[in-house]
Amino acid sequence: MNLYHCLIDLKHDAKALTFAKALDDWMVHLQNAGAIQGWRLLRRKLNLASGGHRDFMLEIEVRDLQQLDQAFRLSGQQDEDVAALHRAVHDHVALADFGLYRPFPDPERSERMALI
Repeated sequence: MNLYHCLIDLKHDAKALTFAKALDDWMVHLQNAGAIQGWRLLRRKLNLASGGHRDFMLEIEVRDLQQLDQAFRLSGQQDEDVAALHRAVHDHVALADFGLYRPFPDPERSERMALI
């Protein structure tokens, strides 16, 4: 399982609950299409965070890079319904930082180390 990690700040005039609903619609669409395994949205608590952290953290689980690529391809699809779902989320976002993480130690690396 790989974890696509997004740190998000909303635009000044964006409503957090409207953003959360739009994100839920978009993530459910991706999950129903088989493009992601799961996801969760978290919000910073008590404004406790260092400068590099944003107000929201979105974690998206994908099996592998092939599934992540499928999610990106689906996002870029020339389909008005997909574009509307995608736009409903991104119209709220002011800043976003991204990262891709994997479990560590991963099974492949562990097996290699066992051979040494």
